[in-house]
Amino acid sequence: MHYIGKIDLDIFKCVTEDIITDEVILTDERMEHIIDRRGQEFFDKYRRLFGTVLSEPDYIFKDDSPNTAIVCKRFFEHEKNVNIVLRLVVEGDNPNYKNSILTVIGENNRRFEQRLRNNTPVYVKKNLDKTE
Repeated sequence: MHYIGKIDLDIFKCVTEDIITDEVILTDERMEHIIDRRGQEFFDKYRRLFGTVLSEPDYIFKDDSPNTAIVCKRFFEHEKNVNIVLRLVVEGDNPNYKNSILTVIGENNRRFEQRLRNNTPVYVKKNLDKTE
């Protein structure tokens, strides 16, 4: 298990009101899943940004799965949008659990713009400037 960082509970209330922890982890199994799906190079390049995506998201979408968010941040220097699928721990879950990264997706700008056209975010960062 790898500690990734913390989320702002006030921001993530847009997904569910009853989150019980602000801590985020990445299990070894999920890390291997990300590497298998996206490649070691992707993981090595973006791993250091996971905490930033979660603590300073540009957009949050509510996933179809309960208590799950798609957390998005644009990184213009990499010309990538990094999306983290995050399972939130809520009241009724084991209180020893932490919010957990399920997977990570890298999207080019064209694909991310399509995501914005086809889905309504439940959170948008204030003063978000698309030309950053």
